[in-house]
Amino acid sequence: MIINADLHVHSKYSMATSKNMDVRTVAIESQKKGLNLIATGDAFHSKWLNELEQSLDEVSSGIYKTNDTIPENKTHFITTTEVEDKHRIHHLIIIPSIETAWQMRDEFIVKNMDADGRPKIRMNGAQIMDIAHDYDCLVGPAHIFTPWTGLYKEYDSVMECYDNNPDFVELGLSSDSDLADTIEELKDYTFLTNSDSHSPWPHRIGREFNRIEINDLSFDSLKNSIKHNKIIENYGFDPRMGKYHETGCIKCYKIYDIKEAIRRNMKCSCGGIIKKGVKGRIQELSKYDTPQHPKNRPHYQYILPLAELLSTVHNKGVTTKYVQSRYDNLLKLFGNEIEVLISTSINKIAEVDTLLANVLKSYRNNTLKVNPGRGGKYGEVDYI
Repeated sequence: MIINADLHVHSKYSMATSKNMDVRTVAIESQKKGLNLIATGDAFHSKWLNELEQSLDEVSSGIYKTNDTIPENKTHFITTTEVEDKHRIHHLIIIPSIETAWQMRDEFIVKNMDADGRPKIRMNGAQIMDIAHDYDCLVGPAHIFTPWTGLYKEYDSVMECYDNNPDFVELGLSSDSDLADTIEELKDYTFLTNSDSHSPWPHRIGREFNRIEINDLSFDSLKNSIKHNKIIENYGFDPRMGKYHETGCIKCYKIYDIKEAIRRNMKCSCGGIIKKGVKGRIQELSKYDTPQHPKNRPHYQYILPLAELLSTVHNKGVTTKYVQSRYDNLLKLFGNEIEVLISTSINKIAEVDTLLANVLKSYRNNTLKVNPGRGGKYGEVDYI
């Protein structure tokens, strides 16, 4: 069985998160996206756990579906949470069940577990991983390269954080397999690509996802597939689109080589501050100039949410009726968003929308022309 899975999202109980991140809305929008499995997120928050228990039924070991009537509902839920450790490093935990999440809450040193959907644990990564493994969870660094809360902002190696091997590494929106596989220590880890979404709408949820081979739809089967790297393909953003991809000035956005930036004491010629980019940090950690992929490393395919593509090529807002009507028509014709982005023939899409077909062809071929993001400015794709 092959599934599309987004294993990192948040609920309405996390800071800066949409109030629409409730079970029913997430299920409906995940179905539009084409996700077979979606994370619950925030599974240590008591109010969210109560809502999950009221809204979901367990259909197989550790796998849930909404008990609300949703036509042709094919989306399942799995229990997950993200936590922040005492060094402000974020960790993703995939949990065997809602019941297990309840049991784990009391194991952590935390001032108030319900202060935020992503709790601030007063423990280090090794201590958090030990507890997670005691409860048969999967655990690994969330968005490992993010400058603010990724593992590599604090440590130069994964082992420094955990004192042992985590079960996976989540790449995050700002990196891909080519960048990560220039770092020698990452060759033995399964790479996950997840949305970390704070909104249920399809241009956020599932914006990065994993295509995974599993024996059956259960927590144990998913655990086995992740631990033995049965990821068929990773889907995610071109990292050049990230606003901190290149090392650059936050004032004039001039791009700097990381060595030159350090030589200048991170001060731009314009007087602005140079912010170290994800690419620069990876260069500091890299052993190889070009990626050295292990044999079992899956292909990484660039995607961008369908509504954002429609918005850009037609020069209309993402939430406008113009874009939404085109979006809904494509789903009516071809099934779901992932099917349009990944599988539907370019010729069939061209019959409906020539501009969209042209840009999708570039994404599928990974031949995008991108002016990369830096210094807080998002990257821009040349669609012409």
